[in-house]
Amino acid sequence: QVQLVESGGGLVQPGGSLRLSCAASGSIFRLNAMGWYRQAPGKQRKLVTTITSGGSTNYSDSVKGRFTISRDNAKNTVYLQMNSLKPEDTAVYYCYAFLIMGWGMSEVDYWGQGTQVTVSS
Repeated sequence: QVQLVESGGGLVQPGGSLRLSCAASGSIFRLNAMGWYRQAPGKQRKLVTTITSGGSTNYSDSVKGRFTISRDNAKNTVYLQMNSLKPEDTAVYYCYAFLIMGWGMSEVDYWGQGTQVTVSS
């Protein structure tokens, strides 16, 4: 089995910063794209950012220029540096990973349990 464990959420004032981490562990043969979604209260889950195994990234327009995704392939970990946070960034943030568990197996997706980010004064 595979686990994605997130950390780093919390309460921050507008304009502040937070760094989220998500570590993947377990039966991982190859870790492909990883990224983050978020879900605000009463709203649908939305894609925030993704990063490929080669380091290519993309971001939603709402976070471009403020958030930075990165990964450490040796540690199977993805990070999300969030700067200039706004109240509208308040949400539960979920990391995900597309991975292959063994030779010849199909790609599957796994999700973290979610971490709350609250931006408020």
